[in-house]
Amino acid sequence: MADTIAETVDLLYTIDQDNLTLDQQIALGTALAALAQAERLEQINERLRGIHQVLNTWSLRAATSVDSR
Repeated sequence: MADTIAETVDLLYTIDQDNLTLDQQIALGTALAALAQAERLEQINERLRGIHQVLNTWSLRAATSVDSR
């Protein structure tokens, strides 16, 4: 997903905004907002993966310590 976002950013920022119609400017603004949201969601997803790893490790340790008693 990161490659797709990076490629989309490159495309969006190479658009010559001076030659866009009003409708095209609105569409570009909408696309930039959606892109920002997608980037934020990817950051959240990465953090959730990290939290999941920590919780999973804790769970495995707890199960192992219970089994070894």
